[in-house]
Amino acid sequence: MQHLNYLIEHFGYMGIIIALIGGIIGLPIPDEVLLTYVGYTIFTGKLAYLTSLLCAFIGACCGITLSFILGLKLGIPFLHKFGPKLHISEARIDQTRKLFNKLGPFLLIIGFFIPGVRHITAYLAGINHYSYKKFAIFAYAGAIIWCFTFITLGRVLGGSWVMVGTYLSRYSIYLIILCLFGFIIYYSYRRKRRTLKNASS
Repeated sequence: MQHLNYLIEHFGYMGIIIALIGGIIGLPIPDEVLLTYVGYTIFTGKLAYLTSLLCAFIGACCGITLSFILGLKLGIPFLHKFGPKLHISEARIDQTRKLFNKLGPFLLIIGFFIPGVRHITAYLAGINHYSYKKFAIFAYAGAIIWCFTFITLGRVLGGSWVMVGTYLSRYSIYLIILCLFGFIIYYSYRRKRRTLKNASS
């Protein structure tokens, strides 16, 4: 809390950008807590909403793009060698690789909401030689959704921002799984309905 307060008080909007670049790369910065605190700071009138959202988006995009470039240029040996120094464990790398193989670029969107995963997805996209265009479409979409969600929650809930940041960062994986499950059910229902409609006609 004191570190976040110091960061915002002394560096303002630039502090948001710098912190998110470091956090996305893998430095031990509580990103969701930072974003919800930014939302709280907007609630108190110290920062502007749209400017804060733009700076958060810039920081997240710069961080994830840098991770993508490192993965593209240096490959998996870099991740295995420097991952532990960036608080990215071997177990987390293996787990995320399995998810990435199943979900592909979609993980670049939802990965932002899963602590430990968002730090690795861009590296893996680079390692797998995704085109920058393909990477950017999914990663930047995830960045704006992620930044908007936590900053807006911090702004709306005000003094409860600490609870929001802490619990969502801890349990967001379950929320993502629930949303994915709902999407699969909805997609299956629409597909089945379309098949029956085509068969009847």
